[in-house]
Amino acid sequence: MTDIVVAAFYHFTPFEDPAALREPLLAQLSAHDLKGTVLLAPEGVNGTLAGSRGGIDSALEILRALPNSMHLEHKESHAESMPFTRLKVRLKKEIVTMKVPGVDPVATVGTYVAPQDWNHLITDPDTIVVDARNDFEVKMGTFEGAINPETANFSDLPKWLEDHRAEWEGKKVAMFCTGGIRCEKATSFLKDRGIDDVFHLKGGILKYLENVPEADSRWSGECFVFDYRVSVKHGLEVGNYDVCHACRSPLNAAERKSSNYVAGVSCDRCIDQRTDKQREGYATRAAQIKQAKERGEVHLGAPHQAAKKSTAFDG
Repeated sequence: MTDIVVAAFYHFTPFEDPAALREPLLAQLSAHDLKGTVLLAPEGVNGTLAGSRGGIDSALEILRALPNSMHLEHKESHAESMPFTRLKVRLKKEIVTMKVPGVDPVATVGTYVAPQDWNHLITDPDTIVVDARNDFEVKMGTFEGAINPETANFSDLPKWLEDHRAEWEGKKVAMFCTGGIRCEKATSFLKDRGIDDVFHLKGGILKYLENVPEADSRWSGECFVFDYRVSVKHGLEVGNYDVCHACRSPLNAAERKSSNYVAGVSCDRCIDQRTDKQREGYATRAAQIKQAKERGEVHLGAPHQAAKKSTAFDG
């Protein structure tokens, strides 16, 4: 077992003045040699932090001391080396961007379904199963029979839900996402629009893969995660995907065998979208990453930094 603990967390709760919380929170977390990102918004907190066992335990105490945050839940994994370069506490309009004013998971949310009860729900013929993640995530893996809305961003999902909700009259709607945060808002959105029988997987795909034996699983493929692992499988074992440094696309083992794939430089998806000069720059960056790794350091261009994209924990 490695000694670096990675904790991902979120909690919906109203913060009257998130800006007033930022500097004190940054100072408190800094005292425990932590790295990662925390997002603060009027609707709550979301983030991923890495550090020692004691540092993470202290961080969770600090986070749960935020206003109305004593029930903040988190998920843990372990890293062989520090996956982040610095500590950031950022102010955002939303902790997960939906761009629909008034959606409040604290006031209205779907019914939580425990991982061990999820199979029974999604195999019911009267249940519509909706994958609330983005298209590239769904293509890596999903639950059998789930609908792919084919969205590029979470903020595209509300329109898709609005366009299809008439089809779900008299049906149960079961939604799922990586860690649960997106479904909190998506099920709240549907409840606000009159769809009453709305359910979502508690703890998300990650909790399901952690707790449901593969022999009993209805999951197929791998699950993209917004951290250094890129993807995970049953039992939360690290998956077979990596990230193209050039275009940030996740690549499976077969895609990495392509003649267009050069580690840190190019892949099938971006080979015709980048210039030779750009690829020269990527090659230089790849060499710097390798050198940093040999020194036991983390380079800003490392794959897990790319994989995290724009959010702290877009679950």
